[in-house]
Amino acid sequence: MTKYPVNDFLGKLASEAPTPGGGSVAALMGSMGAALVSMVANLTVGKKKYESVEKEVKKLLVDSETLRLLLEEAIEKDVEAFSQVMAAYGLPKDSADERAVRTEKIQESLKDATNAPMECAMLTAKVIPLCKEIAKVGNVNIISDAGVAVLAARAAFKSAELNVYVNVSSLKDREFASKKIDQIKELGAVVEKGEQETFDYVKQVILKI
Repeated sequence: MTKYPVNDFLGKLASEAPTPGGGSVAALMGSMGAALVSMVANLTVGKKKYESVEKEVKKLLVDSETLRLLLEEAIEKDVEAFSQVMAAYGLPKDSADERAVRTEKIQESLKDATNAPMECAMLTAKVIPLCKEIAKVGNVNIISDAGVAVLAARAAFKSAELNVYVNVSSLKDREFASKKIDQIKELGAVVEKGEQETFDYVKQVILKI
């Protein structure tokens, strides 16, 4: 999916095809958030005004680029996971044995389809603090991009969260489902706090309040 031109990707997204869908969009938004952190870092490194923080900025750049690439991979993982779910639902169900196999495969694929957005959520949660850090030490002339980065990362997380919920809702293994729900709710509280703090900081710097 990441090899498509933007207009082709959006065309596929808008079509009746089941993939790419919301899970892929979550990962894409997360990767864009990380990419914006990288942009601010790249426009800070080498500037005389920011020599004192260059080492820190370079470390942020390494971290943001690592997350960007992992989130790009998460786009493909989501497509693959959802395709497996669709394949499982398409299995024959004429006999009792076939129905049993089909049910088992559906449940297995739903767990994989839960883990894909969960991984995306965990990655985007790691982007959030990078946004705050680059906002504080990066090139102040483009601090608004650090703000956009954290908004993209937060939207990515919330989107992945919804995809976790929609998959666990069909699981028979309620222990697995409850564990995933608790995990993402706990992570969500941290994400919300980090996003709000970063947004408020960026706004205050821009408005000089």
